[in-house]
Amino acid sequence: MLAGTLAAVGCGLLGIFLLLRRLSLMGDAMSHSVLPGLVIAFLIVSTRHPLAMFLGAAVAGIATVVLVELVKRLGRVEPGAAMGVVFSVLFALGVLLIERASVRHVDLDADCVLHGQLETLVWFGAPDSLTGLFQWSTLEAVPRQVITLAVMVAGAFAFIGLFLKDLRIAAFAPAMATAQGINATLMHYLLMIFVAAATVASFEAVGSILVIAMLVCPAAIARLLTDRLATQIVASVVTSLVCGIGGYFAATALPALLDIDAVNAAGSMTVVAGGLLALAIIASPKHGVITRSLRLRRLSARVAMDDLLAAIFRATEAGSGSVSIDALRPLFIGQPLELRFAQAERAGHIHRLGDAVSLTPQGRDVSANIVRRHRLWESYLVDEAGLALDHVHAPAEQFEHLDVEPPAGPVVDPHGRDIPRKTDTL
Repeated sequence: MLAGTLAAVGCGLLGIFLLLRRLSLMGDAMSHSVLPGLVIAFLIVSTRHPLAMFLGAAVAGIATVVLVELVKRLGRVEPGAAMGVVFSVLFALGVLLIERASVRHVDLDADCVLHGQLETLVWFGAPDSLTGLFQWSTLEAVPRQVITLAVMVAGAFAFIGLFLKDLRIAAFAPAMATAQGINATLMHYLLMIFVAAATVASFEAVGSILVIAMLVCPAAIARLLTDRLATQIVASVVTSLVCGIGGYFAATALPALLDIDAVNAAGSMTVVAGGLLALAIIASPKHGVITRSLRLRRLSARVAMDDLLAAIFRATEAGSGSVSIDALRPLFIGQPLELRFAQAERAGHIHRLGDAVSLTPQGRDVSANIVRRHRLWESYLVDEAGLALDHVHAPAEQFEHLDVEPPAGPVVDPHGRDIPRKTDTL
């Protein structure tokens, strides 16, 4: 559980900046491209010693970053395509080396590569009390992978803490970062080196699936929950902790309760991450599907109200105080006009008397501002944008619902109609 959680936290912390830079696929690229590094390291030292494997994978990870940048710059392709090309070629190279270099007998099991070896990381001599945790004999027995992951997480936190300002500016505005004396290219390569280190450190223990998921899911969840970078970092770390701890118990305790065989811990952590991401996509308070649906519904109702008030204003603009409902029906075919009237009446914008509808003083102020924006936008599109007179109504009808208007200038629109004066609405 500790190994999986540390891997999740380290990858989730760095994944925020990959997401902001649209480089989330880099984790997938590195998890595939370490294969030739592992094979070449074995060919050089003729052993699967952990240090040799780590160094080989680390060199391959850094080479991946450099090659992606070269392909992106020289080939002028978008980052996703560059990463896809590089990791496909490097992974194929690794398979070719295994087949041709007489190392097929080496145990590079696909399940191990995909799912890691969390179940084999046993802490023999683990303390049975908190006081025994800090004894040297106890700490000495901690699995090497856990120590490696702990060092990686500490390094990632130190890197983010020291260079948060530089990383923020370089992620959102590289040109501004350069103008302020920040080397955006150096920040990019430092970030990629730490991503490579996190990927390699996590690869042996948790496998490629969890590495890829933790580089993407916690960051994506945090991005859905908030727009502030500092809060996103905290949310990503908390999400990673929930995925690591919750996924472990889902893989062990839950099957025991259901009287079924235990499932793979790394896979379970990945499933938890996917479930949390699905929940965030649906129920995020700002960017979730439900929130967006409610926001669009409110906007649709507001636009419909604006259209109704503007239509009544235009119909009564000549001086008549009211307009008949039957005269408005052809303008709103297929729409629930009675419902719109009821909503406008409850809002205090209109007054109905039999078949006649008139604007209240408040409704007249609101509708006058809507029509004012429409006619000002028509004038702007004709005078400044150069659109033909018969092409300005449709775009102006969309712009009129915005709470902004072009600079006031003319007193009549291109059709010769008076532009109402701006009023203070309630």
